[in-house]
Amino acid sequence: MEYGNTKGYGNTREDGSNKAEGRYIHGKIVKGIAGFYYVYGEGHTENGGQIYECKAKGIFRKENKKPLVGDDVLMEILDENVLAGNIVELLPRKNELIRPAVANIDQALIIFAIVKPEPNFNLLDRFLIMMEQQGLSSIICFNKQDIATQEEEEALEKAYGFCGYRVLFVSAKRGDGMEELKKLLCGKTTAVAGPSGVGKSSIINFLKPEAGMKTGEISRKIDRGKHTTRHSEIIALQEDTYIMDTPGFTSLKLFHMEKEGLAGYYPEFACYEKQCRFSGCAHINEPNCGVKKALEEGHISRIRYTNYKVLYRELQEMKRY
Repeated sequence: MEYGNTKGYGNTREDGSNKAEGRYIHGKIVKGIAGFYYVYGEGHTENGGQIYECKAKGIFRKENKKPLVGDDVLMEILDENVLAGNIVELLPRKNELIRPAVANIDQALIIFAIVKPEPNFNLLDRFLIMMEQQGLSSIICFNKQDIATQEEEEALEKAYGFCGYRVLFVSAKRGDGMEELKKLLCGKTTAVAGPSGVGKSSIINFLKPEAGMKTGEISRKIDRGKHTTRHSEIIALQEDTYIMDTPGFTSLKLFHMEKEGLAGYYPEFACYEKQCRFSGCAHINEPNCGVKKALEEGHISRIRYTNYKVLYRELQEMKRY
């Protein structure tokens, strides 16, 4: 959306010069480096949005406000020729994540490979728990469908699809499943997480082939960006649709939580817990446990239950020390 000479924001730059275009548009912060913010101004040109290099107004420091990647902002265009602007207003946030420090994320896309490398299920469960702790729903995307067997897919579907997660199988190499993935991302800002070697970059490049070029443009614009590799960055797929590739989800220690709360992050346990003999059953060593009975009957994935026990004991040890 574009604005004229909005009341309260003049045409004069902070340095006293009068080079402003006098236009105000909405945008989203897609990257922040060394006090500079790169803002994607949505759909105000024939070719779609542009990325502007911006500074934040001094008033944010006075009000103890820090712009975050993902923030929706009102931006003043200072110079259209060099794509320079000022962030003059932070719009209300839907949410603010702690780790990484980003704003307005709608959901998470957790990417693992079906094979090569074999999925690390303990790692996958950690990702799922971390997302839930931050109030995000998750889509589990298993890549490399082109080299996997149907039996391998079915085993993953049984382990994770049956416990309420949306599970998608794709091949970034062949394009299988990518149209369905695009539909799931449409109209949302999605954080991407997953280990190395599973095809995250291939999927992102399939969704937005020029994504690497856009990153390069920002890096070339200022030397500060060339040597800064660990930062959060949002990529605009289309208007109102963004994906965030961030290093912030690589820290896989669970957030502060009690071991007694872990079962709540395994939704498939819920309907069987009422059959447990003891209130507050940990589902580990207790007799007459509804969850363990469901496990033996094949209603709960042994992969998931094994991970639950590992994480429970980890939390138990953390509490002890």
